[in-house]
Amino acid sequence: MVKIHRFRYDYIDVPRITKWVADEILEGSRRGLESLNTTLDLGISSETIQLACDGAYIRGLFVPYNVLEEIRHDRVYEVYEGGLVEVVIRSGHIYILKPVAKDTAPTLEIDGIHMHRIVDITPWIDSMLKVKVARVSRGHIVLDTCMGLGYTAIHSLMMGARKIYTVEIDENVIEITRHNPWSRMLSDERIEIIHGDVTRVILEFEDGFFHRIIHDPPRLTPTTGDLYSLEFYKELYRVLKPGGILFHYTGEPGKHGGPKIVKGIGDRLRKVGFIVKYDDRVKGYVAFKPRRTRF
Repeated sequence: MVKIHRFRYDYIDVPRITKWVADEILEGSRRGLESLNTTLDLGISSETIQLACDGAYIRGLFVPYNVLEEIRHDRVYEVYEGGLVEVVIRSGHIYILKPVAKDTAPTLEIDGIHMHRIVDITPWIDSMLKVKVARVSRGHIVLDTCMGLGYTAIHSLMMGARKIYTVEIDENVIEITRHNPWSRMLSDERIEIIHGDVTRVILEFEDGFFHRIIHDPPRLTPTTGDLYSLEFYKELYRVLKPGGILFHYTGEPGKHGGPKIVKGIGDRLRKVGFIVKYDDRVKGYVAFKPRRTRF
């Protein structure tokens, strides 16, 4: 038996700013404003901060203008008494909550690799499209195999899913979500966060348990190969209800061998019984489990 570690999500509610917000504050100071309406949760809402001669009061916490002038464009900063702290974890790998625009959800960057598409699309919209092509709707039970920042789990909830099980192997990724305002809905009781290896966690679910599965794994490497294996695809097929849908994100692997990798994924999905169709809009396979076994 696999021991499932269920994680209780606890969002850390502090002001968060980016360079876009810092530049607004500095411009307001140059214009002689006494207060400014801006976002302190990466664009979800807005609130008023006070501007003084040498710095800004952000929810009552003083931040000097010279500190705001030094912040980086590729970081999210938390405001505490005494200064700003980057949302970065250095623990074997480097995990960065990375803003991509002023008023939208950030991405997660691990060792320089983005966990979402960010060219001509935002991470939030990217995740929404994945959930839409999986046709998640009211009453569904959903498996989200690789949680990341939780956006696909949250969009599944917004689409009306009754229960979402989202699995994340990396405790540092889970910790980053606690610092991301766009991940706050992970606290909803209908979302169950499981800290573990999904290739083992999946063994604990009975046949035909899920209506929908969203499989958005990290890129294929020697350490992530199990997430692309025939054996794991058999388990995805087993736990999906007849008539259910799996969305498998493939992305666009490197030029050398990329098409072969994507074709291999489709071939293995077909081999275990899925009817598959590649959707170029979302860079992945939409796979259907037949309602009846084919002979």
